[in-house]
Amino acid sequence: MALPIEGQNMFAARHRSRGRFSLVTGLAIWQAIQATSVQAHVKWFAPYIVGAPPAPVSLTLSNEWFWLGIGFVVVFFAVARAFERSRFGDPTLDLVDKMTAPLWNRLDDYLRAIIAAFFVAIFAVGGVYLTPDLKTPAEWVSWLQLVIAAMIFSRMTMPAAGLGIVALWIMALRDYDLFHLLDYLTLGLGVAAYLVLEPSKQENWRVHRLEALRWGLAIALMWSSLEKFAYPSWFYPLVLEKPFLTFGLPRDVFIPMAGVAEFTLGLGLVWTPLIRRLSAIALLVIFTAAVWPFGRVDLIGHGLIMAVLLAVAADQSRTTHFLPSFKTKLRHIPSGIAFAFLLYGSAYWGLHLVLYRPDGYIGPATTEKATHSHSPEYPHGPQQRVVGTPSAID
Repeated sequence: MALPIEGQNMFAARHRSRGRFSLVTGLAIWQAIQATSVQAHVKWFAPYIVGAPPAPVSLTLSNEWFWLGIGFVVVFFAVARAFERSRFGDPTLDLVDKMTAPLWNRLDDYLRAIIAAFFVAIFAVGGVYLTPDLKTPAEWVSWLQLVIAAMIFSRMTMPAAGLGIVALWIMALRDYDLFHLLDYLTLGLGVAAYLVLEPSKQENWRVHRLEALRWGLAIALMWSSLEKFAYPSWFYPLVLEKPFLTFGLPRDVFIPMAGVAEFTLGLGLVWTPLIRRLSAIALLVIFTAAVWPFGRVDLIGHGLIMAVLLAVAADQSRTTHFLPSFKTKLRHIPSGIAFAFLLYGSAYWGLHLVLYRPDGYIGPATTEKATHSHSPEYPHGPQQRVVGTPSAID
């Protein structure tokens, strides 16, 4: 028996809604799959030479897999944005708000506890500044981390804890190159800004605390993702040791596409509300999945990032503060992604050229995993003099 016209319309609307939701979900899953293997920070698990000359940008621009990844990303952003501005967008965000309401209502308590727990964890591990590859033999650094954790539990001392995080990064400059530490600069500044802004009595400043945290994480992810294009050979040992990480794809196919996915998921954290939340959820799944193959080091190193991603997924803000009129238009998505790659790529290759010159830096390089032992003479871990081309890491 044929359905009445009203019934047919309702059925068609439901079908379109399910189809759009399935497409958005499928594209988000693709993003997660492409990035999974590289979310374990390569400097924590494989040899590297920060000063080695990066691969020419032309190699990336001539790589067909890079452009295929870009194509998938443009479709992902476009479909998610089209869904968001349709009549199904607000109900979907309302549903996510309802699911994450318990966390949202206690978000500041959650973030303060997580940040404090992170510093307790690295205090317990000992011998590091902020992350597993930033080794130090100075015992007092660990005690400073414990003091930072303690200061977070009082709003009066939270700003001092934020300044302590910045101080740890500055102290790491004694043992590590500036270019190496740029991987961790914006996330550290984002966390520090949150700790300064959260107890503020000036609401016009305090309202930006979560945005500062989100931007710090987004920039850190986009910056570190460029290693996949500049130093693909750094990832070869991981692929050889754990070949399942590439999901059966050839190594030189997977790495550039994974780099695209990581960069654009980071960019998604500062896009429109639905894209922000989808990107955060996808990244959270990725980082959680990486704990199994990479273990406790990865969990401690990425624990704070995972906690911030959960906060971004729970963020009920529907506003886009930076370039809102640009990000809300579908036609601006390709140019926005292209400009982001141009901006960060120019900064990455340009700064490396300024700091190390065209020939790069031939010097000590890690010969074992960066998470291995260290000494006062070699705070980076076991090292040896590299003979031959500085960029060759076999």
